[in-house]
Amino acid sequence: MFYCQKRAVFIELICLLDSFITSPASSGHFVDDASADSSTEFPDRASMMEVRLQAQEDEITLLKSSLADALRRIRLHDQLLPLLKQQLIADSCTSSRKLSLSSAADGIRHPATSQLSDSIMTNTNGHIGSSVSMKPIPKPATTDRSTQTEPTLPGQDTGNDRVLLHRRVQSLQLEDALPPGQPVVEGTRGKLHRVPGLEEEDEEQEEDEEGVEQEKDLSWMSSVEEPIQPTTIRGLQREDFQDGSCSPEEPGPGSPSVRSIDQNPSSRSGPLTTIQEGEKKPLVRRNSEKLGNPERQRKRLDKKAASSANLLTRSPSLENRAKELIASAGQSIKMFIRGRPITMYIPSNIQNYEDLKMEPPSERLELDWVYGYRGRDCRANLYFLPTGEAVYFIACVVVLYHINNRTQRHYRKHTDCVRCLTLHPDKVRVASGQTSGVDKDGKDSGAFLCVIDDSNEHMLSVWDCNKGTKHAEVKSTNEAVFAVEFNPSDSTNIITCGKSHVYFWTLNSGQFTKKQGIFGKYKKPKFIQCFVFSLTGDVLTGDSEGNILTWGKSAADVKTLGKGAKETFQIMRQTRAHEGSVFTLCPLQGGALLSGGGKDRKIIRWSADLAPERECEIPEKYGAVRTIADVDGEELLVGTTRNAILRGTFSDGFVAIVQGHVDEMWGLATHPSQNIFLTCGHDRQVCLWNTEEHKLDWCITLEEYGLCAGFCPNGSVVSVGLSTGRWMVLDLLTREVVSEFTDGNEQLSVMRYSPDGSFLAVGSHDNFIYIYNVTESGRRYARFGKCNGHSSFITHLDWSKDGKYIMSNSGDYEILYWDIAAGCKLLRNRFESKDREWASYTCVLGFHVSGWRASDGTDINALCRSHSERMVAVADDFCKVHLFQYPCPKPKAPSHKYDGHGSHVTNVCFTHSDSHLLSMGGKDTCILQWSVMGGGVSDSRERLASASSTSTSSPEPATS
Repeated sequence: MFYCQKRAVFIELICLLDSFITSPASSGHFVDDASADSSTEFPDRASMMEVRLQAQEDEITLLKSSLADALRRIRLHDQLLPLLKQQLIADSCTSSRKLSLSSAADGIRHPATSQLSDSIMTNTNGHIGSSVSMKPIPKPATTDRSTQTEPTLPGQDTGNDRVLLHRRVQSLQLEDALPPGQPVVEGTRGKLHRVPGLEEEDEEQEEDEEGVEQEKDLSWMSSVEEPIQPTTIRGLQREDFQDGSCSPEEPGPGSPSVRSIDQNPSSRSGPLTTIQEGEKKPLVRRNSEKLGNPERQRKRLDKKAASSANLLTRSPSLENRAKELIASAGQSIKMFIRGRPITMYIPSNIQNYEDLKMEPPSERLELDWVYGYRGRDCRANLYFLPTGEAVYFIACVVVLYHINNRTQRHYRKHTDCVRCLTLHPDKVRVASGQTSGVDKDGKDSGAFLCVIDDSNEHMLSVWDCNKGTKHAEVKSTNEAVFAVEFNPSDSTNIITCGKSHVYFWTLNSGQFTKKQGIFGKYKKPKFIQCFVFSLTGDVLTGDSEGNILTWGKSAADVKTLGKGAKETFQIMRQTRAHEGSVFTLCPLQGGALLSGGGKDRKIIRWSADLAPERECEIPEKYGAVRTIADVDGEELLVGTTRNAILRGTFSDGFVAIVQGHVDEMWGLATHPSQNIFLTCGHDRQVCLWNTEEHKLDWCITLEEYGLCAGFCPNGSVVSVGLSTGRWMVLDLLTREVVSEFTDGNEQLSVMRYSPDGSFLAVGSHDNFIYIYNVTESGRRYARFGKCNGHSSFITHLDWSKDGKYIMSNSGDYEILYWDIAAGCKLLRNRFESKDREWASYTCVLGFHVSGWRASDGTDINALCRSHSERMVAVADDFCKVHLFQYPCPKPKAPSHKYDGHGSHVTNVCFTHSDSHLLSMGGKDTCILQWSVMGGGVSDSRERLASASSTSTSSPEPATS
């Protein structure tokens, strides 16, 4: 009843607000119709309409305030309603027992005591809709806390002899609900507690209404979040209907009723007139009463009272839960994501939340290794240095990899993805360009650096390397430009090539002049992919037709062009080289030339006069040849379109020394006892990496792309969730699929084993969590149950340390808890889970990790707590990896921040020993391995307890 009543008020307010908003238009029409006869009254009509409009705006403002007040009351009603249900059940039990005892004593059956279920109505939502109807025997006022009433004087008109509930009721005892002779069991007593802070309002109202007999408000705080299921009450109803003691369709004449409890939580008066303080709405009893055997009736009532008492006994103690609720006042925090409030309860070991001191962790991260290479969409980005290092880039990092010692150095000053790279003629200095509004490609002549940006005009600029200043600039073309380079024999000449063009530039006194290469009788290719300079000074270009074109200067054609004609650059020779595009050309000492083909994946060695000498083909799994770097004339480094760097010779073949994913990555899992980790992504590859040897152990290709993965605690198998709802279990040694299942048809987002490996939880985008029993060391699976309760897709989940409970997050920022041992039951009282310990912590929403506090919950993609429970790593959408202290429950907690990724960071994970942290980029296809440096041995719970006992202020956030 209370729920329906407040919904009706809310709907009525909305309708009134809508009518007032739309009324000005109708009023305007009325005035216009009335003014059709005369135009002299126009000023009066206009002023009258303005007055009406102002009045209606005032009314709308008043209605808005009323609506806000109603929303506040509804929120309070939602909190108070569950405990009122408990009160109604307890009150019913008490009255039933007393009336049954009275009936047994005098042999008279009272119509009001027919059955407990007659007076408890349930609506379609399972909520109790009315209080218990009964006709008590007139008696003086009592002081029993469970049955306090106003005194009844002889001859006083009592109406329907309603039971009056005094406003000062403090608690409700349930001893009277037990059958005669049954002792009170510890934990079966329930109390209804007053909400602190409302007593002053009650006293003021009592002073104003002194001497007036009316019903007082009861303000209760709910200690139970689970709604009372109506199945038991309905069962009692069916039992009585079958017994013939009552009929739900025949109204009983003269049936008594009780006054409905006014549930208004505030004595504050407002513009709402539909709910008045102390308003009495008697409920009409619909069930007829039939006289029967008093002894039989008494036994039935005793049975009902015992059943209700047992029901309350089986549930958690109402008294304890009410105490927990009152203790939780001020023991929760709220964070808002996109305007949605998320309540998180403070653990019991924190005494003073406001005094918690948040500090950045004592541990720090240092970049240890970079997995991957960007070859899929970049050219000329691999060089070999005299130091024995190969220089290349991926994401925001320029990597110097020693190919013999297998060590890396890193340049990390870039703030966005690196897109181009060139080597100074001295073989010591390197120039690199990043994406920052424009994309730059450049070549160095020694003193100057020429650059082409990625604007619409593709500006060509020349920079002084020593001064760092721009020397000259000019618009090149609106077409795509792939390469730019100084002529090594003449620093005033610059060549550019790209889509359907080759331009020859001359720079004199800061001014550019441009000449276009003439294709003449040769077919003009769609793309000029690359070019190099020969020892004779000619320009050799590779194009999308698979040809190598030799360009040279030709004398001015005076006969055709007349006097004043200038020299031109024309094709001197065309050499057929590859099927498909020629992606790269690499000059060798002595005038020889290497070319790399796209479609045929061949590397061909050419003599100085472009005669083919040797060739080889790289394996298909590595893709096409993107770039070639000469090591010593025999050994080569080859960058491929599938983000691999190969090392080898024509005679011995090529092996991969650098490998990586080629599309967006999301799945990341670390082994529970070994220094290995597994990744999967949109390229349909599943890769196993070794963190000690910094290499790829094995890689397999799936039919669908993987999005999540999880190792079994015994470490022998790993489960991989795919994009179609299918998931498979792989043996780490044989790489074979040992099990395969499908859950729904949506993509999977989480694969998480319980700590002992007996269960596997599969989180899906169909809003369900599927639970499987795991046997035979992770090789046999059987469906155990399904967690149904989320209203959006599952994003993260974690198991408790005892393996019985799950905490989960969803796409609409829900935090839900599940009792798996009890059959995947949803725990509606989240307050009871505040002290539960979790085996892992990857949920981005939770009290212990709420310190990141982004305005948009989608900004945080992943989170991982270290196994030592000392720190938390966070991956965000802004290419950053954050390292927080664990726990970090206060907003804007200080952290260390680390750059390196050039795209959103999709996942982070600590290795089993917490020696390293792994972070995974999305579109940058980069995996960064960070070494964890520093740190002590203190436990996180000890730090939290000590932090909660001090009142020192939090320091300023530290960043790095």
